[in-house]
Amino acid sequence: MGSAARRTGAHRWVALAGAAALTVLGGSAPSWASAPASHHRPGPATPVKHLVVIFDENISFDHYFATYPKAANTDGTTFHPSRHTPKDIDNLRTAGLLKKNPNQYLPKRLTPEQAVTCDQNHSYGPEQYAYNGGKADKFVENTDSGKCSGDLFGEPGLGMDYYDGNTVTAMWNYAQHYALSDRSFGSAYGPSTPGAIELVSGQTHGIVSTDPESSTEHPEQTDEPDPAAVSSPDAKGVGTMINDPDPAYDDCSGDDHTKDDSFAKLGGKNIGDRLNERSVSWGWFQGGFRPGKAWDGEENHHAECGDVKHKNVGGEEVVDYSPHHNPFAYYASTANPHHISPESVSEIGHDGRANHNYDLTDFDAALKSAHLPSVSFLKAPAYQDGHAGYSDPTDEQHFLIKQINKIQQAPQWKDTAVVLAYDDSDGWYDHVYAKPQNGSKDTTEDTGGKPVDAPACRKGPKPAGGYMDRCGPGTRQPLMVISPYSKVNKIDHTQTEQTSITKFIEQNWHTSAIGDHAFDARANSLNGLFDFRHPNGKQVLLKKDGSVKSVSGIPDVSPVKTQIQNRTAGREELTESDLPIPGVALGIGALVLVLGTAATILAVRHRRTT
Repeated sequence: MGSAARRTGAHRWVALAGAAALTVLGGSAPSWASAPASHHRPGPATPVKHLVVIFDENISFDHYFATYPKAANTDGTTFHPSRHTPKDIDNLRTAGLLKKNPNQYLPKRLTPEQAVTCDQNHSYGPEQYAYNGGKADKFVENTDSGKCSGDLFGEPGLGMDYYDGNTVTAMWNYAQHYALSDRSFGSAYGPSTPGAIELVSGQTHGIVSTDPESSTEHPEQTDEPDPAAVSSPDAKGVGTMINDPDPAYDDCSGDDHTKDDSFAKLGGKNIGDRLNERSVSWGWFQGGFRPGKAWDGEENHHAECGDVKHKNVGGEEVVDYSPHHNPFAYYASTANPHHISPESVSEIGHDGRANHNYDLTDFDAALKSAHLPSVSFLKAPAYQDGHAGYSDPTDEQHFLIKQINKIQQAPQWKDTAVVLAYDDSDGWYDHVYAKPQNGSKDTTEDTGGKPVDAPACRKGPKPAGGYMDRCGPGTRQPLMVISPYSKVNKIDHTQTEQTSITKFIEQNWHTSAIGDHAFDARANSLNGLFDFRHPNGKQVLLKKDGSVKSVSGIPDVSPVKTQIQNRTAGREELTESDLPIPGVALGIGALVLVLGTAATILAVRHRRTT
């Protein structure tokens, strides 16, 4: 390239920067949802090119963060917080509810030796009654597990208890170095499967029960809707999911098709469909998805997953793959019924025989070979997913540290965001209540003789679309963003929910909304957890016990320059829609950054020419 060409290229960058500056001074940027149509597919709306959602099981916010950042330090891994840790977190300690509490039992600290506990009642109705219209004083009567079986730890009032940073040390250290929300909720009340469906579609209505004897490629609807799978069905048997039926499009459902319970399938769209429409790569990666016995090619035969197992820290052997934790297996468009492996690493994230459903080992292969999809959902094998009864915080922590360390050590880390979220609260006590934004008036009596919907939900706003049994937001759960672009040691108080993650995906990759009264329409943004203008540039590696192994920097990339370059590829002019942080005016700081970057480039090229 000659000197004249180099000067022209430098001057063109200055012109782009000047256009951006004029846009900043002349008006506000548009919202993410209003990105203009183009002859080419635009890049992400933010510097996040890779989103990894780790979706764990059954934890309330207070169950893990009741005393954050103050740990007892009497056992387990020692935790000492930064003196810069925010003090405005809303937990049991700051609310004064550790020694004075309206529930039947006081909350108690659980030790690392008490990690493997029994499960709590986390059904749709009991969770509503536990909150008692916001008083949060009926947890023991409605969600406490009572007696435990086997070697599981239990005690009266167990559902009130919590862990601190001596047990969930990794979670507390990630909160120290990245961003934590203390106002994130399930999009509706209920157990695991509705929470997983909320994550990918925000729409638990549209379910029908299917005959387990029919094939997983073409499941047949049952003659009568099964109440264990379908709530409030209409004349066509279409209703809402509030329980945990196994998915119809999955060979491993019903313990490898050995049980007679009805399965379930969903209509409508999910975020996988929306990403496919935009040709954005994505994948669901779950532990144990690769079956122990492969499908033999016959439609009426099945792959089998039941013999792929691991032992948790309590010594119990647990089957890795849980079908009802895979939300994409409920939709014909995004299922991989026979658990077929991708043909090659390059297929991962794209259309192919695996249809975006993979084993966790496929995620590792994609990460190592630089084939990481734009959007990845990670589900731990069951013994490591955090679900009380068969998993625990120790095993969950081991999974998180291993996966997040690998992600942070990969080249893609510089433009990746990891979101750690949960499917439901397990019925563990949490004192923060979200006033219903969507009501439901289901007066059908549950097994306890109460109406399915508690008074607060029956008095709530009219149900969107007239769809019953979607009362929410539900219980409060942890939510973290771990990224070079997350805020540092930040507690965000913006009210978000599971479908806020869905909304971030829609906005960042310019997809359509889900539609049909899905909750992505009401969900608030995750913006309060990010700082795209001031990347923290951190790599924080943890040891197996959750303590910090190392903190180092990564090569910094200017988000303003990167986004303008990505979004103007192949074009000569810069438009208002090319601003890197849509919906927010860049401001004077970004103006200085743009002009400073342009000046630096021009100076360097001038020196090279000289």
